[in-house]
Amino acid sequence: MTTTLSKTRSTLLISAAILVLIGAAGWTLSPRAGAAAPPAAASSSAVSVSTTTVKQQDMPMYLTGVGTVTSNASVTVKARIDGQLDKVGFVEGQDVKAGQMLAQLDPRTLQAQLAQAVAQKAKDQAQLANAKLDLQRYTTLVQQDAATQQTLDAQHALVNQLQAAVQSDDAQINYAKVQLSFTTILAPISGRVGARLVDPGNIVHATDTNGLVVINQIDPIAVVFTLPEESFQSINTALHGSQKPLGVQAFPRNGDTMLAQGNLALLNNQIDTTSGTVQLKGIFQNPSHVLWPGQYVNVRLVLGDRKQALTVPAAAVQRSQDGTYAYVINADGTAQNQVIQVANIQDGIAVINKGLSAGQRVVVDGQYKLKPGIKVKENASAAGSGNASSAAAKGTTAGTTTTAITGASK
Repeated sequence: MTTTLSKTRSTLLISAAILVLIGAAGWTLSPRAGAAAPPAAASSSAVSVSTTTVKQQDMPMYLTGVGTVTSNASVTVKARIDGQLDKVGFVEGQDVKAGQMLAQLDPRTLQAQLAQAVAQKAKDQAQLANAKLDLQRYTTLVQQDAATQQTLDAQHALVNQLQAAVQSDDAQINYAKVQLSFTTILAPISGRVGARLVDPGNIVHATDTNGLVVINQIDPIAVVFTLPEESFQSINTALHGSQKPLGVQAFPRNGDTMLAQGNLALLNNQIDTTSGTVQLKGIFQNPSHVLWPGQYVNVRLVLGDRKQALTVPAAAVQRSQDGTYAYVINADGTAQNQVIQVANIQDGIAVINKGLSAGQRVVVDGQYKLKPGIKVKENASAAGSGNASSAAAKGTTAGTTTTAITGASK
């Protein structure tokens, strides 16, 4: 029994010794495997990124806002006298010219008044002619001592009185003619008429508030828009530095195709303190009626061109707590984060004030994989990024795209 226990104990001790040797061998090999790991990491080589070149080109500088299309002029056509509406001379929704007949009131009452004034003038003229003859007679009689001076003076007064009556008759005739002209209602401006507000046969009054029809001038047409008060200095500087009106472009709210291009007509004379905005108005030629009163549009106010500006795609601009930066590719193929100053971003193109120079390579995709000093490999899309930048710049010049501006610099 003792011999059996001894054999079992010996077997256990031998097994334990073998396990200890195996563990020791494993521990000895593990540091060597760890030592071989860094070369494997180093062999992972460069990080693949997309890059493009910093370009130098002319860039238009503009501010964007939201505006409302309004008629350049709006007139509510009303009757200036009371009377019955005989007929209308327009079709609802029709374009009319200034001076075109819009409505006709019953003129018979005023025609009678004019005839009465003309008859009264004829009567007074006849009396005046007779009084002048009497004056000549009395003058002769006074010279012959056949009439008194008082009689002659009275006749002079009568002639003057009748002359004044004739003048009053002329005024009454002119007044009657003017009143009669009011029976024919003419278009005061050229534009498009709206719905007819009164039908023929109705009695209209000069005190009616609604009027007969509303005319809106839609060619040219206006767009009223607002910009933040911080933009005032940039606008004011551009206005004083330009020999011609600043350009204004209108775009649909849900598209980037320019609807119309016009000129700035108004920079309001005060800033709205309640909203912190300044109101502006642009005037547009609108022969095709692409702009319509009440329509909401995106508006771009072009402040001018920034000559030979340094530009990169907006994707190259990175932001951190310390400001904006971009990853620049050094001559040795390593990446370096370069602090930059961005003037503004428009149409996917960033205009750079400081930090970059023309011809430098910047990373536009893959920045999240980079650290300063890491080796990079430019992939095949680098050239495409450069072309896209150029195409975006052309689109900006043509004014066919719209994006929000982060700032403006002249």
